[in-house]
Amino acid sequence: MTISLNWLKTYLDIDLAPEEISNLLTSLGLEVEGMEEVESIKGGLAGVVVGEVKECWRHPNADKLSLTKVDIGAGDLLQIVCGAPNVAAGQKVLVATVGTTLYPTGGEPLTLKLGKIRGEESQGMICAADELGMGEDHSGILVLPADTPIGTTGRDYFKLEKDVVYEIGLTPNRSDATCHLGVARDLAAALQVQFGQKEGVKMPAVSPLIPHPSSLIPIEVVVENAEACPRYAGVVIKGVTIGESPDWLKKRLQSVGVRPISNIVDVTNFILHELGQPLHAFDLDEIAGQKIIVKTLPEGTKFLSLDERERSLSDHDLMICDGDSKPMCIGGVFGGAKSGVKDSTKNIFLESAHFNAKWIRRSSTRHDLRTDAARVFEKGSDPNVCVYALQRAAAMMVELAGGEIASEVVDIYPKPIENQQIKVAYDYVERLIGMEIPQEKIKEILVALDMKIVEETSRSFTVSVPTNKADVTRPADVVEEILRVFGLDNVPAPAQIRSSMVSSEKPDPNSVRNTIADYLAANGFNETMSLSLSKSAFYKEILPKEESELVFVNNTSNVELDIMRPTMLFSALEAVVNNQNRQQNDLKLFEFGKTYHPSTAPNPKSEIRNPKYVEPQHLSLVATGQRWSESWRNKEKLSADFFTLKTLVGNLFARVGLTSGYQETALKDDTFAYALKLHRGPQELAVMGKVQPKISKKMGIRGEVFYADLNWDALLAAAKKQSISFVELNKFPTVRRDLAVVIGKSVKFSDLAAVARKAGKKLLKDINLFDVFEDESKLGEGKKSYALSFTFEDATRTLQDKDVDAVMTEMMEAMEGKLGALIRR
Repeated sequence: MTISLNWLKTYLDIDLAPEEISNLLTSLGLEVEGMEEVESIKGGLAGVVVGEVKECWRHPNADKLSLTKVDIGAGDLLQIVCGAPNVAAGQKVLVATVGTTLYPTGGEPLTLKLGKIRGEESQGMICAADELGMGEDHSGILVLPADTPIGTTGRDYFKLEKDVVYEIGLTPNRSDATCHLGVARDLAAALQVQFGQKEGVKMPAVSPLIPHPSSLIPIEVVVENAEACPRYAGVVIKGVTIGESPDWLKKRLQSVGVRPISNIVDVTNFILHELGQPLHAFDLDEIAGQKIIVKTLPEGTKFLSLDERERSLSDHDLMICDGDSKPMCIGGVFGGAKSGVKDSTKNIFLESAHFNAKWIRRSSTRHDLRTDAARVFEKGSDPNVCVYALQRAAAMMVELAGGEIASEVVDIYPKPIENQQIKVAYDYVERLIGMEIPQEKIKEILVALDMKIVEETSRSFTVSVPTNKADVTRPADVVEEILRVFGLDNVPAPAQIRSSMVSSEKPDPNSVRNTIADYLAANGFNETMSLSLSKSAFYKEILPKEESELVFVNNTSNVELDIMRPTMLFSALEAVVNNQNRQQNDLKLFEFGKTYHPSTAPNPKSEIRNPKYVEPQHLSLVATGQRWSESWRNKEKLSADFFTLKTLVGNLFARVGLTSGYQETALKDDTFAYALKLHRGPQELAVMGKVQPKISKKMGIRGEVFYADLNWDALLAAAKKQSISFVELNKFPTVRRDLAVVIGKSVKFSDLAAVARKAGKKLLKDINLFDVFEDESKLGEGKKSYALSFTFEDATRTLQDKDVDAVMTEMMEAMEGKLGALIRR
């Protein structure tokens, strides 16, 4: 959220330095993530002054240039070469002097230097609007009124103002601070309590909206869904003229990053950022039957939104409809393409409503429309500011766009929302804060926060919480409000701090994790970090699971993310989708994370036990697209495949000490088209394979995806057992022998390797499969040929041929006897 200091000062007298205000805001729970000094024109026109053109004549060496003599009030006249067609003697102009840095519209910054243009010296520049960063016009220089004083600075002439803009990381529970007045109220409370300031917030004055009897335009409003819309107010304004907003309003909006559009739309945006109340202006002439109906529509109803997209509505989207029940707006979220204000609009219906936060959050998320209005409503807007905001906005619109009020204020509020009353014990305040705050100080803080004490005893008080504080619902919340204003820095640290010495695990899990992450990064992988929250829809529509296997959460911030993820798969696939949508198709990604399961479900991987849930740790890998980035050296353009991950997983196992003692089992299930499971008996260590194409297709992924899921708890356990020892490099040469064997297709390389290692004993150091040949017409049905290489060495002597021959003979006999291999000699 962006807050302008100049805007704040229209409601609150505050003399603190911007840095002090920043610190105070952060201490109030409004964390300032950034602070920037800004100017309405970049550079503030420093070095730009008003001058008078005393002489003007044609440049001797250029037909389209002029030579001028300009008086800027500094004594000697400046000679300036000018290319503008409208320059003439006697004009008052804006001159950028030598050394000035200009920030032209759409261009790079330009610092003026003394120089020659076509052989004539130029001591500055006579400026056009775009050269000063004040617009797009480059047709000629700016010519000022004749009575403009020479030497006036550009800053003074245009009355430029400096501002300080704060970027505040607003937490979801601060529904009372979504606007400038909300922030001003917090600051005023702190200034009163901590600095003794007497003045509070100056609220804008409003008056009742009274139509002239002869100007009435009938408007009917029906609210069919009072749960989703507890309050709906509005008024008709007729005879408006859509046009540009005045400079002061445009500057206010620009200071918080909002682009001015037109006077009517700008007023609605201004009220949103001033009062935290979203408004919507409808073109009254587009409302069929001059009737508003607030309702839901059948599932699948089509709606053309303001961005010209046709959207399919849910029967849980609250819609603002016309008299024919045609949708005009997704209530509190986004307007329609036809019902909004246009240049031709003459009559408007101005809406000011309070919508249910859950309804808005669902629609906003469902349609991926994270608008400013939706962000306010989903935090919980103030239901009792609707009419005040309507009066403020309507008066501004009449002032800026003309017209007149043409209806009574419609205010449908069947069940008024009252201030909540919360009882709090004084000793409870002391226990939570850790110190005793005098009762009078607590009362002072509550009064400053406009939280009136309605009942009090010597031991407790009952406070009335304003409806703009939707998050304050419990005694603990009231204590938090007290502490925010009292100042956390004013709470002393305990006199005695107790600590204990603990020994860290060996090896350190973070160190092991960093080692593996570095290895993956060195092999071209990028680390991702995704939410532990996931969508239950994935496990209903794509990879079905029983609800009893899922851990559901009540996520009010995003109702679609309603479970804790039971697998890392969809986190990986969503990362692939996001990258492919941004033209990144060659991907190798990894993520460390947890999955979550009810303890009644089969234990997926972890040995950790919990009365209710298990949370095993994982390392997931995903690869798709080309194996290596595009390069002139990568002529083969090999695609990532199953063996890309298998090789990597094997190397990762070796890094943590898992070099043997596990089995490989082929796997095919709902997740994988084909896969390999590595396990120690029932304990799964890793599973890797090609993701089912139907899953990739439903996720919107292009191409094949290969995925591996490693049991990180098991890898950490293996790392703890690994012992690292120094081994001297062998000074004796190695011997290599190659062997071609024909075997049955069911025989795996690991079977051959196990037989070879048993026969090779201490001499065999390495075995490698370097070629596979499959041709049943030459080898026979169900047969394949493997080409193997064996590396032998002895740390005490140079091996003789007879030593190696003996091992090779034993090895071949074992392969023939145990595996039915045919040795190709």
